[in-house]
Amino acid sequence: MVTEMAAAAELECPTSFKYWAKRDEPGARRFRSIVKRLTGTDAFPTDTQARAFTADLFAGDPVAERYIDEVFDGPIGSKRGREMLDQALVHGIDAVEDAPEAMKALFAEFEDVPDWVKPELVEQGAAIWRRWGTMLFAIAGTTTLGMYTEAAVATPLSLAGGYAGDNALRRFLETSRFWIDVSEQGALLEPGSKGRATAMRVRVMHVSVRRRVEGQPEWDTEKWGLPISQSYMLLTLIGGSVAPALALWTLGYQTSKKEIYALIHFQRYMGYLLGVRARWYPETIPDVLRTLAMVLVSRAFDAGEHGAELIESFPAGFAPRDGHRGLRRLREMYNYRIYSAYTTLFMPPSIRKQYNLPRAFPWILIPIVRFPFITALELVRRTVPGMNKIVEKINMRHRENWYRAQMDGREAKFDATGALRR
Repeated sequence: MVTEMAAAAELECPTSFKYWAKRDEPGARRFRSIVKRLTGTDAFPTDTQARAFTADLFAGDPVAERYIDEVFDGPIGSKRGREMLDQALVHGIDAVEDAPEAMKALFAEFEDVPDWVKPELVEQGAAIWRRWGTMLFAIAGTTTLGMYTEAAVATPLSLAGGYAGDNALRRFLETSRFWIDVSEQGALLEPGSKGRATAMRVRVMHVSVRRRVEGQPEWDTEKWGLPISQSYMLLTLIGGSVAPALALWTLGYQTSKKEIYALIHFQRYMGYLLGVRARWYPETIPDVLRTLAMVLVSRAFDAGEHGAELIESFPAGFAPRDGHRGLRRLREMYNYRIYSAYTTLFMPPSIRKQYNLPRAFPWILIPIVRFPFITALELVRRTVPGMNKIVEKINMRHRENWYRAQMDGREAKFDATGALRR
């Protein structure tokens, strides 16, 4: 009976995502038994939830894809299409003369606020990101590296050249700009805000990359599902809520259970603006952890050279640049070393040792030495009235200064309409 259920489930599951087979292997069974004894609940999602997740590995963003087909890839073209998009984001869709029906449908969906949205939780979650400052960048950037071992994740990024080689830092900084924009006060809820505009541009960029990668001979839909699928976009949202909140506790940053639930809600609405329409969305901390457990046990480690390029390019992107001297060079040296330390802290040793990554010692001592001081500051922040807002403002200023120093006069474009690099 179990075999029949697994076979039925795999009908809507990419062949490289081996959850239905691996969850019954001895190691997964032992893990499941330990979690059951300790918590009284299952370590993995229900079969219904898991089937929804695996089916969504084949799901894209139909509304935005229709828009790309009829506008960017249609007779209007990407240049004019981008101008129309920018105009609609600033002045509203009614300001765009002769807007195509696909564009009207996209903005109608984008501007509709679902009934489940709780504005106070969205704002609370955004405030937590502001309070984390650049630590969000560090944790989200390094914890993501562990998933670059999967071809379904690494291949689209590698083909687009987005997070590889010399482009690694530039693309990461564009992602950092996205994180900053969507977490400004009122960014996701105020019509015409910069945060909502950035979210729409990223949504269109995702579809553009998906369209181009899906048509490449290197991409195997049966094996990996769709590029940038609903399920992997969902995992990206998890990577901005529960995962960093728990990881930051190891560095002394304290995020309460109540705040984590606000982060989940904030991420869910942000995902809605990005086109995430998952059949099942984990809305509790246990469900998020079960989803992560399901993904971890299902890994194929099949990214090969694509994964190696992405993983190794990330810390290398922070290395001091030619011609930079003085304080700028010292800042770059520090970023390079501290990000090398974070890769050691937040990548499993069994994975990290397979790649050519910078030595972390003695730089790994920095977060260890800082731990008691950060813990003390966090206790003050949580107990002294007004300190939370002060910390938030300081970290907001710092993250903007950090971003500007790294960008060195450049601006984020969120544009993927060009050709793939191969």
